[in-house]
Amino acid sequence: MGDYFQTIVDLDADEAGAAELAERAVAWLVSEGIVLADREVCVLGQPLGHPPGRHWSRAVADDDPDGEPFDGLAVHTGPTVFDSGQDEPEAVTCPRCRTTTDLSDEGGEEDEEEGVWPRFSEAITDWQDTGHADVTCPTCARDVPLDAWLWADDRLAVGRLGLEFWNWPELSDDFRARLTAVLDGHRTAYLWGKL
Repeated sequence: MGDYFQTIVDLDADEAGAAELAERAVAWLVSEGIVLADREVCVLGQPLGHPPGRHWSRAVADDDPDGEPFDGLAVHTGPTVFDSGQDEPEAVTCPRCRTTTDLSDEGGEEDEEEGVWPRFSEAITDWQDTGHADVTCPTCARDVPLDAWLWADDRLAVGRLGLEFWNWPELSDDFRARLTAVLDGHRTAYLWGKL
């Protein structure tokens, strides 16, 4: 069976503002009755999370047959690389030259010795440890901050704020748009995954 999660990542939250945005987002979710203010053991990988509130259904698609959520919300602040829990991303686009690079083993523009993905993998570790990492674009040869790259799919997102809903029915597009407004209209990524 496994555990499912959906993560909304604020791609624009900076180091100084991530904690304040997280507090604002949780306060809004509590005011809407989507989650409870008091935290308890209800999420994987974190000691505490916010359990579903009485009006959790305001966050999910109306036609989702999965029923009620049975776990809670984990809030992540700080440099984090969020992933889907399965498969590596397939491609990434350089924001400087707009060239898309294939990250699969089967082709694309790769360094003959190590390929492109190991460069990103090393940068991911550095970014999570320090909050800063660059990857040299294989096309334009410019150094690009890891959190500026544009990922081609919903398998990976780099940010300083993530709201991770564990074992909830599918979050609705309307809810995700309202939450984005609470986050000052920042760009967001939506990841769905399973462990």
